[in-house]
Amino acid sequence: MLARLASASLRGLEAEAVDVEVDLSRGMPSWSLVGLPDAAVREARDRVRAALLNSNFEFPLRHITVNLAPADKRKDGSHFDLPVAVGLLLASAQIYVENQSVIPFLVGEMALDGRLNPVSGVLPLTIFAQSQGIQQIIVPLGNAEEAAVVQGIEVIAASNLLEVAAHLQGQRTLMPFEPSETTSETEENMLDLKDVRGQHQARRALEIVAAGGHHELMSGPPGSGKSMLASRLPSILPPLTDTQRLAVARVYSIAGEANTRSPMSSVPPFRAPHHSASDVAMIGGGQIPKPGEVTKSLHGCLFLDEIPEFKRPVLEVLRQPLESGTVSIARAADTLTFPAEFQLIGAMNPCPCGYLGHPTKPCRCSQTQVSRYVGRISGPLLDRFDIRIHVPPVEHDELTNMQAGESSAEVRKRVIQARNIQYTRQGEGIVNARLLPTALEKHAKPDEEGSNLLTTALNRFGLSARSYHRILKVARTIADLVGEPKVQAAHIAEALQYRGDSE
Repeated sequence: MLARLASASLRGLEAEAVDVEVDLSRGMPSWSLVGLPDAAVREARDRVRAALLNSNFEFPLRHITVNLAPADKRKDGSHFDLPVAVGLLLASAQIYVENQSVIPFLVGEMALDGRLNPVSGVLPLTIFAQSQGIQQIIVPLGNAEEAAVVQGIEVIAASNLLEVAAHLQGQRTLMPFEPSETTSETEENMLDLKDVRGQHQARRALEIVAAGGHHELMSGPPGSGKSMLASRLPSILPPLTDTQRLAVARVYSIAGEANTRSPMSSVPPFRAPHHSASDVAMIGGGQIPKPGEVTKSLHGCLFLDEIPEFKRPVLEVLRQPLESGTVSIARAADTLTFPAEFQLIGAMNPCPCGYLGHPTKPCRCSQTQVSRYVGRISGPLLDRFDIRIHVPPVEHDELTNMQAGESSAEVRKRVIQARNIQYTRQGEGIVNARLLPTALEKHAKPDEEGSNLLTTALNRFGLSARSYHRILKVARTIADLVGEPKVQAAHIAEALQYRGDSE
């Protein structure tokens, strides 16, 4: 007897249709799994056999053929366990479903005692099922919150194979999963910008970074507050839209990190990898390509603390996604493209000992050591930072006597207002940092005084064409923060201050 169920295989951030066909025929008891399965899929035989027997079902003593069609595409993941197990029960007539075409979409890994274990990639699988017009999906209880993000499909959470079998036969109907109130929160407990004392220029720069979607590099001695400032950037960024929230949740689902953040969270992601990270960890890859840190930072912030300590190849792979907003991973069998629209925030010391230019502590480094340390960041990568500032140390007396600054909520109001101005002028989702040169000339053309100031700066500092465009982008953001439709000389002057002293 033949049973056929709908399933899907993951490819990058998308899912592709797969038919799970189970056939029982006469012959010596055996198991044949075909359709280019990977190791996790091939191991389903032992998991499914033990799960059936421990759930008081019989494992058919027939020649069993399981086909994952189409046969020319590789299948990976343990989520095929549940459809294979149900297919065996249908083919051996241990359960009966009158119309197999209306069987829900099944996702889950089988434990040996019949329990359903959570799997990665449930969100794109649920999105695929909904796009195919399937009305219901059965997932492990641990994946229910993630799947419930998708609208237009009924999510059923099951704990074990017996519950699934009873539900399919109508013996005990499982109720649709309803997310709890805690899973629908749009904000999490975030660090607040009011905790940062002093550092007025650094706080101002961070506000501009958030408003225009810019990249920033901070340099300063240890303990000046660089990491503290960077970790508070998500608190002043606009909340994610529904589309962005779904895109971020899909990335974390594929990466197997869905439990690290709520799929309902509208807080932009913040990633801070250690400087020992490899280029594959940063950009993504592997035999079966998975998203890297640049993709996990989608619509959020990638913070590289002690950026000169990162390996040179790791930093250089960031150049292309910083410009294009995507990253393509090529392998012999396939090429996958992942989204990589993120804001890069870097922090570094001015020298190996960290005290170059410190008002009280002397620097112990030679000029050669300083040049070698700063030179670990290539010129092309350095040029991609829209804002480069020095974060000076805060004196102890000033720190203890100073009142708390503006809260993140107050700053975020101005940031959202500036973002709305950009979206109205340039199109939904297009921030100033993403403006192409043609649009930049149209929307950020300075007045005569500002143009003269910019020309003088170009001639004096020998700025590159990329630096010229980035200054205009920052100036456009500064103007948006005060609601000015025209970029003026004051905006250009402030933008020039944020180019650092490395030109």
